[in-house]
Amino acid sequence: MKAPLTIATVLKPQGIRGEIKVKALTDSAEDLKAFKTVLIDGEEYPVFSVRAQGDIAYLTLKGIADRNAAELLRGKDITVDRENAPALPEGRYYIVDLIGCRVENENGNYLGEVTGVTPAKTDIYTLIKDGKEITFAAADGVIKDIDVDGAKIVVNGKRFKEVSL
Repeated sequence: MKAPLTIATVLKPQGIRGEIKVKALTDSAEDLKAFKTVLIDGEEYPVFSVRAQGDIAYLTLKGIADRNAAELLRGKDITVDRENAPALPEGRYYIVDLIGCRVENENGNYLGEVTGVTPAKTDIYTLIKDGKEITFAAADGVIKDIDVDGAKIVVNGKRFKEVSL
């Protein structure tokens, strides 16, 4: 079974009626409107409403009726079960699925294991190899193939050297 997807982090209560301000960890806060229920610390909350502004959203959840209840959620991650997540278009992947992938060049030389991906205009991948951290930008021509099921990413060796630190 694949891990649940973290879609947002609770920043703070918003107002006195239990609404929460969250930082969306999706491409857009608008994406949060697709979810009918969310999980916080394993507890399921039906979503009453979502207002999105940039990468910030304001959520009203069933069972969170006032500011005091919302305050208890501050700093917590909001997750969803994978089966409730929208399917991604071809060539797009959930970050959680990339963590732990083996990265190698087209000759099969091991370059490291993915420990993190920082979303940006050009995503930044963080690898670990022999205790050393390596970062590289997923610029054009760097990543040749991603096999999530096989937990393997193949990169163009030459381009990888150009964009890695």
